[in-house]
Amino acid sequence: MQNLFDLSGKRALITGSSQGIGNLLAQGLAEYGAEIVINARSQQQANRAAEALVAKGLRATGVAFDVTQSAQVTEAIARIEANIGPIDILINNAGIQRRYPLTEFPEDEWDRVIEVNQKGVFLVSQQVAKYMMARGAGKIINIGSMQSELGRKTITPYAASKGAVKMLTRGMCVELAEYNIQVNGIAPGYFATEMTSALVNDKDFSAWLCQRTPAARWGKPEELIGAAVFLASAASNFVNGHLLFVDGGMLAAV
Repeated sequence: MQNLFDLSGKRALITGSSQGIGNLLAQGLAEYGAEIVINARSQQQANRAAEALVAKGLRATGVAFDVTQSAQVTEAIARIEANIGPIDILINNAGIQRRYPLTEFPEDEWDRVIEVNQKGVFLVSQQVAKYMMARGAGKIINIGSMQSELGRKTITPYAASKGAVKMLTRGMCVELAEYNIQVNGIAPGYFATEMTSALVNDKDFSAWLCQRTPAARWGKPEELIGAAVFLASAASNFVNGHLLFVDGGMLAAV
């Protein structure tokens, strides 16, 4: 019981983890003992991020593949399983954002948001789950958003994709729970990251955010690590199909 959050001996694949929140989660899980497989579309980027973790005395390897390309995903997951080792934990973190008014949203941009944020979760989970099912154990964590529940102007495709991630999480739970696989999600509120830098620097938006959020501030990216460690560890062995909001109470407030 004293080692509920220990990830020693576990291996975690985190998509889109060469930078941003994915990279922060990689470091967080590594510090709790996990070996990390860093993913990016570029092998150079993946290697650079993995080497940075190794330089800190942590264990990491870089593997490049595009989460939207089925053949690349299938080949990469098979290669990780054969050459690096079993994937015990999958964090589907890769995601993009585009902003346009609904009536002006380019179709190709809509397609790209849905492809990365929704289809990518499906493709990677589908392949990883096959190996987890054969072993009778696994943890899958999908990164959702406040927009899994709430809409906002100019990001309708993003909200649609993150709403889909919520239901993918529940559907995957129903199909995989009998194999001792826990599928949960983390839904961050508003965090100060590279993706939100324009909003962070918008004084009016920041003032609105602090008034709207009970915690009265932006989230700090490192505040997502605890939720990820919990859902990746034995501490969450009977938590399944759950979307954990890390939002400073925003969803609870009217």
